[in-house]
Amino acid sequence: MTDRALVAALEERLVNAWPSFEVEIMDGWLLRFAEGYSKRANSASPILPGATLDAAGVAHCRQAFEARGVPLCVRLTGLEAPEAAAALDAAGLVDFDPSLCLAADLDGSLAVAPEVAIRLAPKPAWIAAAAEAYGGEKADGDKLGRIVRRIRQPAAFATFLLDGEPAAFGLAVAERGWVGLYDIVVAPDRRGLGIGRRLVTSLLAWGHGQGATRAYLQVRETNAVAIALYGQLGFRTAYAYRHRVEGGRA
Repeated sequence: MTDRALVAALEERLVNAWPSFEVEIMDGWLLRFAEGYSKRANSASPILPGATLDAAGVAHCRQAFEARGVPLCVRLTGLEAPEAAAALDAAGLVDFDPSLCLAADLDGSLAVAPEVAIRLAPKPAWIAAAAEAYGGEKADGDKLGRIVRRIRQPAAFATFLLDGEPAAFGLAVAERGWVGLYDIVVAPDRRGLGIGRRLVTSLLAWGHGQGATRAYLQVRETNAVAIALYGQLGFRTAYAYRHRVEGGRA
């Protein structure tokens, strides 16, 4: 059974660590908008245990997202009331991109690797290079910059340097005893060299230095390589969540 208190605690930190441009609150749901940059910043998520969602609520969400030119995306984390799924079914929203939130305990055994440069503010060069490395729908450096510059908690913007050249990027945000890892990416031609592991452990070490005793991250269920890596570092599933999107937009 999902620990709703843990889900709520981590979902709060997610909202703070990955800010959107606009928010609305509706009957225990948080609607977030960031001009379509990433699902987590452009979705409706339950923020109170037992948050209800009926046909009228789905219609309101749909209208709010359409008014901003963004397709409706609803995250189901286990905090919502059971009838929420049925309301989304009736509205024609389908499952998309099932994901996991993983968590791990931290100790003082980790250290920042010498190849990892950590900055406490997002420099323009980091934003541009990270966006290019992400590619696809997340290649927009302007929107990425607008998001990360809104972070108000202690944050680490990391670059892994291989032979002096950037080979991987990652972000960590520390808040209330936890450190969250976001958007870890290794350049395609640098994968398989152990870079991802060293980047992750460096960010975890930084988080521990900020007072964090636990870490969390989110990953797609289909990303077996990442899940295996995180499992080796002690991460286990805290809860599963899934997205519901318009049937024709998945």
